Amino acid sequence: MSEKSQKGSVWEVFWIFLRLGLTSFGGPVAHLAYFREAFVQRRKWLTEKAYADLVALCQFLPGPASSQVGMALGLQRAGWGGLFAAWFAFTMPSVILLVAFAYGVATAGDLADAGWIHGLKAAAVAVVAHAVLGMAKSMTPDAPRATIAAMAAIIVLLVPEPLILVAAIAVSGVIGLIWLKPESQEQDPADAYPVRIPKAVAFGCIAAFFALLAGLPLLATLVNTEATSLADTFYRSGALVFGGGHVVLPLLEAETVQTGMVDSNAFLAGYGAAQAVPGPLFTFSGFLGAAAFEGPMGLVAAGIAILAIFLPGALLVIGCISFWEQLRSNFTARKALLGFNAGVVGILAAAFYDPVFTAGVIDVGIEALAVAIACFIALVHWKVPAWAVVIGAGLLGAVIL
Repeated sequence: MSEKSQKGSVWEVFWIFLRLGLTSFGGPVAHLAYFREAFVQRRKWLTEKAYADLVALCQFLPGPASSQVGMALGLQRAGWGGLFAAWFAFTMPSVILLVAFAYGVATAGDLADAGWIHGLKAAAVAVVAHAVLGMAKSMTPDAPRATIAAMAAIIVLLVPEPLILVAAIAVSGVIGLIWLKPESQEQDPADAYPVRIPKAVAFGCIAAFFALLAGLPLLATLVNTEATSLADTFYRSGALVFGGGHVVLPLLEAETVQTGMVDSNAFLAGYGAAQAVPGPLFTFSGFLGAAAFEGPMGLVAAGIAILAIFLPGALLVIGCISFWEQLRSNFTARKALLGFNAGVVGILAAAFYDPVFTAGVIDVGIEALAVAIACFIALVHWKVPAWAVVIGAGLLGAVIL
């Protein structure tokens, strides 16, 4: 039995994602690259095609895309406990750091220009470059699919709007349905991604997603408490954002600064701190919850904010993933999936340029490019694990950047 067909333990999932949660800098695109290195290349939990299909699904769904991919990986590997372990371990390191920052642990000042931060961003450049090249080799091996990927990248670069990501993948799927043809009518069993979710549970999660989206504003009006207001605010922020990452910031700013929950200076300070920690940017909600209240209530508010903002994404992953697996075994649907996967490669390539390369190299200078090149060689040719590359880049950045 191959490793990818074996089931793992919840603790296995927890420790792997904890390491990723401590070292995955660079935003959602970089996180997807770290996941690919950890689970496709090193541990072979799933194939390149299965991973690309999973990424395509999570790009379609609202919520934090990289966290949803992590939840799905944990669910497939170790069931419900694996889903929770993957989310908790990947998320909590940055939550703890940002909540501590909200309570005044800001003596280090503005970390945005620290050398070690620049080193970590340079490492993310190398990791994402490696992932994009590897996925391109597998997902765009011919002229039609390379053309679709290029088209998606151009669209996203020229029109940098959140919904354009979804539109670019959708158009790629339509083109694939019309233009592309799977290599054979039999799907390779190795590309399967079986996740058994009872249909009642799947439909229940989808129904709960919409019920909470419609019901929490009403509950916050009828039961006007701080807890219901927080739950409503952060649930809507997590439910109405595609792609996650920086896309959620305008919604959070509107829901917290413009309503007077936190002042603009605190918001900007927390956003700056969020750039200096690993893990998903959605954990910025924990900072906002803690910053809005004093004393122990700040911890309670941070907990409510974190659970509320990640809950819609989790409900959608559970509700949709089993249907996605059934769909991708259909011959006609697989034609569209070839296009989807090419589109994913294109939008990841676009994101590699902006914001990964622009923030990690262009905004820093030639020294950052040197660090990124060294990281790329270590990762690709010396097979150094991504987490070790990140640590080494941070130390190198502290010295030379």
